[in-house]
Amino acid sequence: MPLLGEGLPDFPWDTLTPYKELATSYRGTVADLSIGTPVDPTPQIAIDAIRSAEQSPGYPPALGTPELREAMVGWWQRVRGATLATDAVLPTLGSKEMVALLPSLIGATGSVLIPEVAYPTYDVGARLSGATPVPIDTASDPGSWPEADLVWLNSPGNPDGHVLDRNQLRRIAAWAKETGTIVASDECYAALPWEEPYVTEGVPSILADDVSGPDKTNLLALYSSSKQSNLAGYRAAMIAGDPTILTPLIEVRKHMGFLMPGPVQKAMAAVLNDDEHVAQQREIYRRRRDILTDAAIEAGLVTDPETNAGLYLWLGDAREKADAWEIIEAFAQRGILVAPGTFYGEASRQKVRMSLTGSDEAIDAAAQRLKERPLFG
Repeated sequence: MPLLGEGLPDFPWDTLTPYKELATSYRGTVADLSIGTPVDPTPQIAIDAIRSAEQSPGYPPALGTPELREAMVGWWQRVRGATLATDAVLPTLGSKEMVALLPSLIGATGSVLIPEVAYPTYDVGARLSGATPVPIDTASDPGSWPEADLVWLNSPGNPDGHVLDRNQLRRIAAWAKETGTIVASDECYAALPWEEPYVTEGVPSILADDVSGPDKTNLLALYSSSKQSNLAGYRAAMIAGDPTILTPLIEVRKHMGFLMPGPVQKAMAAVLNDDEHVAQQREIYRRRRDILTDAAIEAGLVTDPETNAGLYLWLGDAREKADAWEIIEAFAQRGILVAPGTFYGEASRQKVRMSLTGSDEAIDAAAQRLKERPLFG
């Protein structure tokens, strides 16, 4: 399991420092909408669960407590339509850990296919393992994809909010079984659908029974409680799918001491068993999304029409003139921080990502500034 750190790119967020300084010079409070970190309170059910397990002197099990494993299995069945056994789920220390380490854990040394517009850690994880990251259009015919050790999907996508529909996921699942290629679907934003049919039917999963059937061979999916339950600070996520892939991962995690703390396992079980707080949080994000969308359009930006779910607006200059950094600077001049599309691949040089995770005060302030002073013209 090599971890080859020499060829990694510079940490992209460091390049935002000058724009943070510019935003800080604005006369009002900085509205930092660049990073998708939750700001709303952690649900009381999670806090109560943590307190009930505060006496946890022993080592927690790497594969999860029986309570957590049952909660994970129940959640996949109830929310995602996937029938799994308890040997098909595994808790992880946040989902980024698994995005970064999965190529190394499975011994990927050839190509790792990643979405052409993508969260940068897919690229980083491939490089850590000594593999070559290859950007592809994951909505295209999988039969046209090059040979690979691993394929990453991200639906709903970060940053663009695009969703792979059931028919495309069916094609990918069949291709994975036919070719023997491992497919890992990062589905961490699935609780945040905004457009039909996904509001009514839910965002589809690669593991759903009506997508892949009862056989989950070569299929994995990641999910996190960070976004749906404001548990980013708890590092509470999971990977699920093919038990023949997960079993050796469990053994490696035992040796490496990658153990989710016992109280966190208790809290994660609690939030997975409760859907009401998720619906409440979704409505909070819906309000912020509506406010920011209206303000962005008034300010001279255009939204991506395929942003059907997720935690972000994916925006460009309506005139198709300004690049990402020019848009970033215009935002910073108004005390607003957003993320440049260049962080997410070569195809995104004229886009910026705006997060919905600011406080209501920050969201309202950003919207007011954009309406009072459009970005261009």
